[in-house]
Amino acid sequence: MTAVLALAAAAAAAPAQAVPPPVSHVPAYAPDGTRRPFSQSVRAGDMVYLSGQLGTRPDGTLPEGIEAQSRQMMENIAVALRAAGLGFEHVVHCLVMLDDMADWEAFNRVYVPYFPAGQLPARSAMGVEALALGARVEMECQANAAWR
Repeated sequence: MTAVLALAAAAAAAPAQAVPPPVSHVPAYAPDGTRRPFSQSVRAGDMVYLSGQLGTRPDGTLPEGIEAQSRQMMENIAVALRAAGLGFEHVVHCLVMLDDMADWEAFNRVYVPYFPAGQLPARSAMGVEALALGARVEMECQANAAWR
């Protein structure tokens, strides 16, 4: 019993050493190879924060229509998640920005199948006046590597 008390007293007297979680950044690049002024993703401990993704193809062009842009956007998010060693099952929250809220149902038809059945993340959505490059949809996500 005395040994246990001595260990407890020594632990209480030792200075607490806070170890900050590791933070890493994955740079974002334009199709021409120039570095963009933001990171594609930032990992802080188990959390991974993805920058907003558009439905741009690898050459930087946008397909026509909300469904095609939504599908390409989801594929771009899949690439960013894989780069962090994750998948859609790790996504815990998304923020959707639509330039026309009338596209809500068409977007949902594309969005839902990317996630495991019954495991949709929390989500916020907003209608916006305009998106970069004239896109119709943009989405940012947060994922947790320890989730699922």
